Amino acid sequence: MLSHLEHKRQAPQSTNCAILVISDTRTEKTDESGQLLRQRLDENGHQVISHSLLKNDTVAIKEKLNELLSNTAVQVIIASGGTGLSHRDLTVETVSPILEKKLDGFGELFRFLSYQEIGSSSMMSRALAGVARGKVILCLPGSLGATRLALEKIILPEIGHMVRETTR
Repeated sequence: MLSHLEHKRQAPQSTNCAILVISDTRTEKTDESGQLLRQRLDENGHQVISHSLLKNDTVAIKEKLNELLSNTAVQVIIASGGTGLSHRDLTVETVSPILEKKLDGFGELFRFLSYQEIGSSSMMSRALAGVARGKVILCLPGSLGATRLALEKIILPEIGHMVRETTR
């Protein structure tokens, strides 16, 4: 039986990613989280093959997700934004029904790490992850700090491993 370290060694070093920023207020110029995702993925050898900025609109989010899920080149979809408690935050409600498998540990770990940085407000994060149609989907809060935390502590260390396990 292979250990988790052996699994990581066998994981792809480069993955094809799609970034989906969901926000009513951000523009291409003010989208720091999306820019950070693109930069850090690129610096770590991953390919960003799609980068979209959408409003908090269920129909638009579903349409874009279906497009990305149908794209055979996409292995990972990272959504940033729309995971809070506001009535406009629709990412979790839109993505959850699409997931075939939920990765509960992602949200749990993100909230634990976030708690260490920002305290009890971390409980309001609805960070979510799972698998749909053989692709990893990660949903992050839209703040720059949350994006940096998720990237550095969870996504970059495990992205190849998640893709390996999803495609086995």
